[in-house]
Amino acid sequence: MKKSSFVAMILGTVSTVLFALGMCMALLPEWDSFTEGIIFGTVGLVMGLITLIIWRKMEHKAPIKLNGKNVLFVIFAVIGALILGTGMCFCLVWENLVFGTIIGLAGILMLLSLIPIVKGIK
Repeated sequence: MKKSSFVAMILGTVSTVLFALGMCMALLPEWDSFTEGIIFGTVGLVMGLITLIIWRKMEHKAPIKLNGKNVLFVIFAVIGALILGTGMCFCLVWENLVFGTIIGLAGILMLLSLIPIVKGIK
């Protein structure tokens, strides 16, 4: 394993755990730690961006260019994740299994379609 991959794996894992813990803290009223959860989640997001920057520098890659195409990919990915999450809420919170499964599958298909959209089919 290359050093850059190992560093990215460690930093990515830490940032993901911080973000997930922060979201649990913020969204579960039983924990009563909304403000602390927002702080943890924000630290996790910032660490994720730092991880991306560090990994790209270690791999000697150019910084990611912010153009319209990349912004549309990110918007599409966010919408797909939100649709998947909505389907999960229908299943788990509102106990509407059939409709939630259909919505969740639509979100999964959107997220899976990102691979050929971004990388292309050769």
